[in-house]
Amino acid sequence: MAAERVGPKGRVVGVDLVPIDPLPQPQVATLAGDLGDPAVIAGIRERLGRPADVVLSDAAPKLSGVRASDEARCEALAEAVVGTLPGLLAERGAFVMKTFMNTPLDALRKRLRLSFERVQLVRPESSRQGSAECYLVAFGYRVARRDCG
Repeated sequence: MAAERVGPKGRVVGVDLVPIDPLPQPQVATLAGDLGDPAVIAGIRERLGRPADVVLSDAAPKLSGVRASDEARCEALAEAVVGTLPGLLAERGAFVMKTFMNTPLDALRKRLRLSFERVQLVRPESSRQGSAECYLVAFGYRVARRDCG
């Protein structure tokens, strides 16, 4: 869907921990790796060729069933994803990130509000009944001076 939205002149870069089968669209590139790895972020930047207008994250940690451990994994992953934005997202860009209701959402929203003009919490109708899945949607990225260079 992202490839359709950006059209033939746009770029889509997908990242997963495991290798992804290449997609037929020439504007789509895939990388295997961890977002916490600077080499992966450099690879994304290289494939994009310029800062992204939109960053979409559907990442989710492997859950253990132990609430405190799972919350910590969700929080660490959210911090890692948000931490990639200064090197990837263009001024005035948008960001969509999957998260879970059990993650410390207030702290995450506050952090995003420091860098975005508007931040919304969205629970899609397509989510399973009883699912804790939700999305943070942020618009109007403000690149901080310390983010540049």
